Amino acid sequence: MPGTNLTREEARTRAELIRVDAYDIELDLGSAREGGTYRSTTVVRFTATTPGADSFIDLVAPSVESITLNGTELDPASFADSRIPLPGLAAENELRVVAECSYTNTGEGLHRFVDPVDGETYLYTQFEVPDARQVFANFEQPDLKATFAFTVTAPAGWVVVSNSPTPEPVGEGATRVWKFEPTGRISSYITALVAGPYVGVFDTYENGEQRVPLAVYCRPSLREFLDAEAIFEVTKLGFDYFQEKFDYPYPFAKYDQLFVPEFNAGAMENAGAVTLRDQYVFRSKVTDAAYESRAATILHELAHMWFGDLVTMEWWNDLWLNESFATFAEAVCQAEAPGSKWPHSWTTFANQMKTWAYRQDQLPSTHPIMAEINDLEDVQVNFDGITYAKGASVLKQLVAYVGQDAFFEGVRAYFKRHAWGNTRLSDLLGALEEASGRDLKAWSKSWLETAGINVLRPSIVLNTDGEIESFAVLQDAPALPAGAKGEAVLRPHRIAIGLYELVDGSLVRTDRIELDVDGPRTEVPELVGRHRPAVVLLNDDDLTYTKIRLDEDSMAVVTEHLGGFTDSLPRALCWASAWDMTRDGELAARDYLALALSGLGRESDIGVVQSVQRQVKLALDAYADPDWSEEGLGRWAAAAEEFLRAAEPGSDHQLAWARALASVARTDGQLGLLAGLLDGSVELKGLAVDTELRWTLLQRLSATGRADEAAVLAELERDNTAAGQEHAATCRAARPTAEAKAAVWAAVVESDNLTNYVQEAMIAGFQQSDQRELLAPYAEKYFAVVKSVWEDRSHEIAQQIIVGLYPALQVSEATLTATDAWLASAEPAPSLRRQVIESRAGIERALKAQAVDRAAGAR
Repeated sequence: MPGTNLTREEARTRAELIRVDAYDIELDLGSAREGGTYRSTTVVRFTATTPGADSFIDLVAPSVESITLNGTELDPASFADSRIPLPGLAAENELRVVAECSYTNTGEGLHRFVDPVDGETYLYTQFEVPDARQVFANFEQPDLKATFAFTVTAPAGWVVVSNSPTPEPVGEGATRVWKFEPTGRISSYITALVAGPYVGVFDTYENGEQRVPLAVYCRPSLREFLDAEAIFEVTKLGFDYFQEKFDYPYPFAKYDQLFVPEFNAGAMENAGAVTLRDQYVFRSKVTDAAYESRAATILHELAHMWFGDLVTMEWWNDLWLNESFATFAEAVCQAEAPGSKWPHSWTTFANQMKTWAYRQDQLPSTHPIMAEINDLEDVQVNFDGITYAKGASVLKQLVAYVGQDAFFEGVRAYFKRHAWGNTRLSDLLGALEEASGRDLKAWSKSWLETAGINVLRPSIVLNTDGEIESFAVLQDAPALPAGAKGEAVLRPHRIAIGLYELVDGSLVRTDRIELDVDGPRTEVPELVGRHRPAVVLLNDDDLTYTKIRLDEDSMAVVTEHLGGFTDSLPRALCWASAWDMTRDGELAARDYLALALSGLGRESDIGVVQSVQRQVKLALDAYADPDWSEEGLGRWAAAAEEFLRAAEPGSDHQLAWARALASVARTDGQLGLLAGLLDGSVELKGLAVDTELRWTLLQRLSATGRADEAAVLAELERDNTAAGQEHAATCRAARPTAEAKAAVWAAVVESDNLTNYVQEAMIAGFQQSDQRELLAPYAEKYFAVVKSVWEDRSHEIAQQIIVGLYPALQVSEATLTATDAWLASAEPAPSLRRQVIESRAGIERALKAQAVDRAAGAR
């Protein structure tokens, strides 16, 4: 529906006309256990700068019962195309809309979930980007802030949480009424409601005279696994750090964190009522990398309370700044806050966030960080690696450029100047210019308004004595991918150069030089006359956003001694560089495997280990010569078993290698080991074969035809939870039979009854790299239905199908041809076109990498 896709111009026009004062919203959820629809009554008071002008308010609902504007009844039939026309506005207005709204099972709007463990119903809202209008009529754009007062009718015995502190419910009988106090002036997309028989754990953040009530909630079926004390510990650490750095007290009345089911994102920064995916309540043993990731998410959302909620972007083109700041803030807090358990967070940032950014920035859909967002569909596909990861990387470069003290001084001024208001990028840059004395216009133009990645490499000339005669940093700007807008540019970089020597088998940094790099060649006279070190590492400490390449001598040392770096960050940078080279066709997949096999044994950072494990599997599945890939997978599986058996009992590395083996096991012996671990006939000292690991083992046994329906039912009987049902769906979808694949296709594509999580689970099982021939017929079927899927399904559900069922495993020119033919004939919407083009780029990259690996095999 065109009206659902609000344009920037429409939003600008409406903001010039209207100032919203307050919303009073009544929601009757008394029959939530039965599902269907619920009554939504909205009263909104607003002013108009031009009396007599017309406007509209947004609503997505099955029906509208009544519309009253300034005491005049309007025809409910005027509600059409997700909008209610508002004719002849007065200077001061009051609008009342009564509607029937729908619960969803897609993770958008007001999501309804029934827990199979207790049969109870659990609700939560998810409104970003434009889904508050699925629950109540509102002016759905971030710059029309207002106060929001919710009154909620819900079953007696339920817990109801919103942005304001939860009041005592009133009433008798089967339902109760919760009447919340109005919020401060916030945007509609960060309002929230969570309701159901959730259980909570409570605490208080104290800092001098300041007292902030804290709470953590989850479903009762997860309560035994909820480590609330650890969650509060990270939360309080973030409160201390951010309040000191921002010099602005936490702006809301309380801080609740609610772990909710079937959540599409990692978390959502609803003001004072953050929702998080309940997979962060760990049911089984996980590695420390998972705890670090959860802590990062907690800190990310907490940072948003200031940057995003207190001060909010004017329009979605500055979404990147909102997310980039929070991503930078989570990492710098973990790295610097006293008492942090993850001071190595910049290693994780380099290893995960930047890898995501580099991948996204090499797709045909790459765009400047400051993207052009013309409408809501644009922003919904822009929650990507550029918006989050590249943006945060560039903020880290900005901090290096202006200095961290000046950066936070500017941020403090920004919060004080714009509290409870809306801003543009220029407002933040202006504050940073004042604080640092630097002119950031040129910096902004080169970093924020252009797309693509630079590559830095050293140029080293030695004299006959092995001393450095000349040293320069060369900068290249590779051409943007075909179809991308704009041109590649060189940028200014603030970098460090690390010099490393081999000392008793370890690579130890002996010196570090920090400098500005600009243009195609930057001389480094400080290094002239020095003895050449064993390794020269550009962008040491990972200050800037760039690919790096090692010189030939450094590469030889790193290949043999990658695990020898005494610090984790330079190891992560070298691993990332090797992975870049593999993806770019500069390093053969078989050589990346060899590097992994030689280096992982000494890699202590578990996050790096798990990332490299995933990357090796991807390299062998997609980037290796198909005629050799089975041999490579066999080597990797054998190595995974060796590493598993050699790992310290009970260690994170042991668990990581168990999961790695479970993803690739192929011989009778390896599959027998998985089966033995599952049925208890085989034990590995220290390895807890708990609920989640059992499902991981069973999924591989299902995919290889070693486990039947009886095995799935037996496991489901042990774990008949929502997560267990999702895992069972993955196991069934993974079976190597035509019937299993047809059943998935029918359930996902030909029907629309699945919840978001069950659909995601089935798609994950459907796509098995060992089953290419079985999946080949679905390539043609995909292109026959993908446009109608986009048009008929919700955004989240459609995106799962479009990306998840693209024939990515059919790496061939035929897949490129079929994709191109569809793009030429289907006339897809821009957002749909982008997703298909991004998927196509994966095939193109894989074909190039396979050719490189094939040539390496012929050496």
